[in-house]
Amino acid sequence: MSVESTTSDLVKVVALLGAAVVAVPIFRRLGLGSVLGYLAAGLLIGPFGLGWFSDAQAILHVAELGVVMFLFVIGLEMRPSHLWSLRGEIFGLGTLQILACAAALTGVGLAFGYSLPVSFIGAMGFVLTSTAVVMQLLGERGDIALPRGQRIVSILLFEDLLIVPLLAVVALMSPDVAARGGESRWIGIGIAAASVAGLVAAGIWLLNPLFRILAAARAREVMTAAALLVVLGAALLMQLGGLSMAMGAFLAGVLLSESTFRHQIEADIEPFRGILLGLFFLGVGMALDLGVVWGHWPLILSAVLAMMLVKAIAIYVVARLTRTCHAEALDRAVVMAQGGEFAFVLFGAAAAAHVINAEIAANLTAIVVLSMALTPLFATLFRRFAPKTQANLEGVDKAEGLSGSVLIIGFGRFGQVMSQSLLARDVDVTIIDNDIEMIRSAEEFGFKIYYGDGTRLDVLHASGADSARAIAVCIDKRESASRIVELARQEFPQAKLLVRSFDREHSLALVAAGVDFQIRETFESAVEFGQAALIQLGVPEDAAASIAAEVRRLDAERFELELAAGDVRAGIPLLRGNQPFKPTPTPFTPPRREARALNDEAAEVIGEEEEE
Repeated sequence: MSVESTTSDLVKVVALLGAAVVAVPIFRRLGLGSVLGYLAAGLLIGPFGLGWFSDAQAILHVAELGVVMFLFVIGLEMRPSHLWSLRGEIFGLGTLQILACAAALTGVGLAFGYSLPVSFIGAMGFVLTSTAVVMQLLGERGDIALPRGQRIVSILLFEDLLIVPLLAVVALMSPDVAARGGESRWIGIGIAAASVAGLVAAGIWLLNPLFRILAAARAREVMTAAALLVVLGAALLMQLGGLSMAMGAFLAGVLLSESTFRHQIEADIEPFRGILLGLFFLGVGMALDLGVVWGHWPLILSAVLAMMLVKAIAIYVVARLTRTCHAEALDRAVVMAQGGEFAFVLFGAAAAAHVINAEIAANLTAIVVLSMALTPLFATLFRRFAPKTQANLEGVDKAEGLSGSVLIIGFGRFGQVMSQSLLARDVDVTIIDNDIEMIRSAEEFGFKIYYGDGTRLDVLHASGADSARAIAVCIDKRESASRIVELARQEFPQAKLLVRSFDREHSLALVAAGVDFQIRETFESAVEFGQAALIQLGVPEDAAASIAAEVRRLDAERFELELAAGDVRAGIPLLRGNQPFKPTPTPFTPPRREARALNDEAAEVIGEEEEE
């Protein structure tokens, strides 16, 4: 290999990495996601952009390993026990939504004049929602851990699983398979079944013993090599059996999902998966034929809008049929109304199997890319202009005409524990919260919680704050807690005000606002934790308790000092750090004129010091 050839290859690698490093942060900053950043970078440097690369397919063939490893990681998360716990939402809601969207989108393809096989492939590619785009939107909104977010994640999970059987369906739809005749097809099915059986047998009886032996050898690089061997070996076995490499990797992941080495294997695979998957999206961007897109832009633009609208309507109908409220159903329809990254895999496989031609594959790819780009924009507009969500209060009582000795605002983990002391003394408490799911769940444990937003004055009056002896603010949002304190101090001076503080600065602000008691939400548990750590290290219990008391005393002194100075840094000298505290000297103002000795004796002393 010549020096010029080596340099040329290195330039291409640098161009790929440089394009990704520049484009991906820009697109993430714009809220469009890293996937679109990779696609745009590939489009820019590809044969239809700046022309730095002429053979996008060569890059795609290597980059397909990124998709293979992605499916292996998905398989690692698919523990049978986890799948069973989510069976209702994954296999129930997910199946219903996929079937409805597939039927509706296939109808759109037929309406545009395409044949049934082409319409089916286009529809199924669009059904596979972009996990990257949706998860980013949910993460930015903080919805992933909420029930509505969990339902969307479950559907995405099932759609990720769907790519495996879809690739098998594409292989069976191929005219190349049909040309070999029925007997050849049965032979191919038999070989495929044998490959699957062989992989399952190897996973059950060979993989775990192999990793146990390698772990005992304590060679980290060998464990990484073994993880790659399992992924690529499973992919190769499925490819030799006439199935997809992705299916082999997925099955290998599922077989290792209950293994004690699962997390180690996932950590070893992750760097390769991320780089190769990014390279795959770069290759897809390069393969986007702008000439074909420009020549068919009316078709592509109308198809994008039609497919997004039809998919959104199908999702909304399914959500309403499964008793989802109007607002949540509408939000889910907007967020999931696009195609996804697995569509590129499906279209590539369909083109390779001659189910669709290259021109149709380019059009379908452009449709999916545009839908992914439009989704964040539509979601932003929807959140901005959609009517405010009305809480579904079915089976929940609103705060109205209540009274009690103590009003507890917020019944999360903090409020639940705090309430036990009051209930142990049969104190008459009224509890309000604005989390519908939590209110319904608390009823199962014998609590009566009323729906109400404690930051509203009318709700506080309806909750009995004007007659309460104490108001306990137990919510975990700093701004909301401060707002409640402001209202309570002005409107309900008869009530003692006890507040859960977010942090030290919040505590200082609460004391300045005149609360009767405040406590930082993690302070006492952290002190107890440190005391337990000392005991576990062999420190006598009485000595550990004495140290914990000293920590509390110093913290109280520090807090008083900070309160007097009005500065959270004023108490730093009272902190025990793991490096010596170095106070910053206060700069002095330089004198306007030189100092003069007051008498002759002082002048002689100054002279002697200067001589020394």
